[in-house]
Amino acid sequence: MTQRWGAELRDDGATRFALWAPAREAVTLEIDGGEPLAMAAEADGWFAATAPAPAGTRYRFRLDDRAVPDPASRAQAGGVHGWSLVIDPAHDWTTPDWRGRPWEETVLIELHAGVLGGFRGVMDRIPTLAALGITAIELMPVNAFGGTRNWGYDGVLPYAPAEAYGSPAELKALVDAAHAFGLSVFLDVVYNHFGPDGNYLPTYAPDFFDADAHTPWGGAVAVEQAAVHRFFVDNALMWLGEYRIDGLRFDAVHAIGNDEFLDAMAAEIRAAFPDRHIHLMLENERNDAERLRGGGYDAQWNDDFHNVLHVLLTGETSAYYVDFADRPAERLARCLAEGFVYQGEPSANHDGTPRGTPSAHLAPTRFVAFLQNHDQVGNRALGERLTTLTDTARLRAATALLLLCPQIPLLFMGDTEGSETPFLFFTDFHDALADAVREGRRREFAKFDAFADPAARARIPDPNAVETFERSRPEPGPDADGWRDLIRDLIALRQAAIVPYLAGASAIGAEAIGDAAVTARWRLGDGSVLTIALDLAYDPAPLPACEGELLHAEGERFRAWIAK
Repeated sequence: MTQRWGAELRDDGATRFALWAPAREAVTLEIDGGEPLAMAAEADGWFAATAPAPAGTRYRFRLDDRAVPDPASRAQAGGVHGWSLVIDPAHDWTTPDWRGRPWEETVLIELHAGVLGGFRGVMDRIPTLAALGITAIELMPVNAFGGTRNWGYDGVLPYAPAEAYGSPAELKALVDAAHAFGLSVFLDVVYNHFGPDGNYLPTYAPDFFDADAHTPWGGAVAVEQAAVHRFFVDNALMWLGEYRIDGLRFDAVHAIGNDEFLDAMAAEIRAAFPDRHIHLMLENERNDAERLRGGGYDAQWNDDFHNVLHVLLTGETSAYYVDFADRPAERLARCLAEGFVYQGEPSANHDGTPRGTPSAHLAPTRFVAFLQNHDQVGNRALGERLTTLTDTARLRAATALLLLCPQIPLLFMGDTEGSETPFLFFTDFHDALADAVREGRRREFAKFDAFADPAARARIPDPNAVETFERSRPEPGPDADGWRDLIRDLIALRQAAIVPYLAGASAIGAEAIGDAAVTARWRLGDGSVLTIALDLAYDPAPLPACEGELLHAEGERFRAWIAK
């Protein structure tokens, strides 16, 4: 029998507790208000105990002189260093017949629950997002992390929704409300590392980590271990099953470094939910087309789409933008025709190491396109949005490309209102860890010309300051109504003229028609041809004439049409 992590509530009100602690000879279960109970040692480093513990019971594990939370805790009381809670997974769903939406219909918006007021704050925004035509919200990680403010990628208890955002029941209510408005809910999950505050696993399960491998954020997880494999796969199944989440985005899978694990996880997920539209997305710096070839993963976040358009819109060429500084229009054309820009070519940003594999054979819907997201805005030193980095006319044209090209579009919170407020990197660490994060953040930007001297780096907001978090709440921009109208109209066009024919769509080709201009053509599933012409030059040249039904135009900067 395969062991399962965590606390499993039984029908009789008792709960079975299990912990993998191969480095320990004994583990004690502590229930708040009850007598300590020695857990039975089982095979392969597991410890288990069953005790009367109804929903709401507070518990933890004691290892010698240290008490630790359950690493598979479903909820916490008192933060990641506090008590774990027994949770009843049942929920009174109002949308029991919801089965999701086909992938081709997806128009995503990425949201951070914390800056939007927690799960209830996100729920309050659902009617507005639905009215714009958005079909799916994607939540940045909601797992428990140290403190009350964090992007979520520093989580340490992947099964427990962060207390600062709300309870498990409130997250389920959010999902239920989204489904009632016809919106899917996707969730970012982080299976490549743990955060620095509240991760006790190394003290009793050092084999959870690979001592010979590291990620930029900490020790790499050893997913080849059966218990570790089970920890993450069961976590995915929990979000999709108990919470009825419609899809997952797996963060930085290149840092996991184990394709067999990725393939096995996708296969188990597909087998578990054969009657639902479950969608799985990857973030993968390796541009690995193989993971997108079969039925395991629907798509990959296409950083290349963002990067080349950012160069064209802003002229920035430092850091990873150096890979797109040369011939950006040609690179954009390749991105529109073939998906990845880098398909095995040397990357200057990676010291000449080849990056990517051929992707021209993949359908355009295998790629998630975006102009902004948490990484691309928040990992800037000052968190600026494109509304403050480029002019409105060119940004509107790029937005039209995003929402009318056949790749799956993703917006970032605030995009729909032309927000000009920053989205900054924020944490809630303390003492030496807070100092290390603050100074590390400033050192990270020392290589940029704008932050070459210490005085300039001192202007970078302190990640641990409350005001850094508060400044990151998206506020409507000065032309919020204009942006809402544009995005509503573009999504309506996409749903009417493009989405019904995305199944079976393929690229015909694309070409640069100037230093900052491209044309691209796709054959849709019904045989019609979608053509897009885009010019992001400061002085645009006349675009090609339409040869069919005009869908949308943005002056001389953008035109899209369909020929039957």
